[in-house]
Amino acid sequence: MMALLSVAVALAVGAAVDAAPSLRTRQSITTLSSSQVSAYTPYSWYASAGYCEASATLTWTCGTNCEANSGFQPVASGGDGSDKQYWFVGYDPSLDTVIVSHQGTDPSEILPLITDADIDKTTLDSTLFPGISSSIEVHAGFAESQADSATDVLAAVKSTLSTYGTSTVTLVGHSLGGAISLLDLVYLPLHLPSGLTYQMFGYGLPRVGNQAFADYIDANHPITHINNEEDYIPILPGRFLGFVHPSGEVHIQDSGSWDACPGQDNPSTLCIVGDVPEIWDGHESDHDGPYGPVEMGCKS
Repeated sequence: MMALLSVAVALAVGAAVDAAPSLRTRQSITTLSSSQVSAYTPYSWYASAGYCEASATLTWTCGTNCEANSGFQPVASGGDGSDKQYWFVGYDPSLDTVIVSHQGTDPSEILPLITDADIDKTTLDSTLFPGISSSIEVHAGFAESQADSATDVLAAVKSTLSTYGTSTVTLVGHSLGGAISLLDLVYLPLHLPSGLTYQMFGYGLPRVGNQAFADYIDANHPITHINNEEDYIPILPGRFLGFVHPSGEVHIQDSGSWDACPGQDNPSTLCIVGDVPEIWDGHESDHDGPYGPVEMGCKS
């Protein structure tokens, strides 16, 4: 683990060049109300359920994670939890939305993916992402992980939309699962009918793509990505490598308050870039949460 941390440190140096917040940046940050925070809870449970085996999410018998959203109607599940991340798709009648969830991973497992040769940026595959500009580049390892389940997830979403007649698609995921979900947010609208509404909730989300990618997300499908306290995964890969977070950060403070941080990679100390300017300022234990009442991982 220390060797991995050393590699990550080298990549993170320089990632937060301007950690000192300007007065203007501080004034634009708002603290969420308790009702706003509570509204995220169902999505947090769905992200946590992404860690459960496909056989359990297909029957919606995954313990606490499933019980928290007991009305969920599963449609399809997949992955093996090893070579391919677990995923599931279904319908939430209380939220009236398709839910797509992808499995995350723990910090010791995601660090090699963020720091190995696959840290190279790549353009998006023209078959999966037809018409997307070649100026948009993403983390090659994350793109490979998304491609593993892309066509199966698309088929499941089409089936769910047809069966339940909703017009909203919600993607959720923690850690690597959040990165896959963010790429799904670009992928799915290219293959589904127009007129649908998309939303994405990511937890402990690493940076996925370059400036053009972040700008594309902001312009087409704004997201919410929630960071817990001093989790260092969201500051990787470093900005000096050309990776940029889209807007939509919500940062959970040590005090327990949730602050909305506008803009891309907001440098305020109230936001993750300012709070964790270097990887050694962070804590691995914060990566899994808690995000409100939810600690990420499958629970019996």
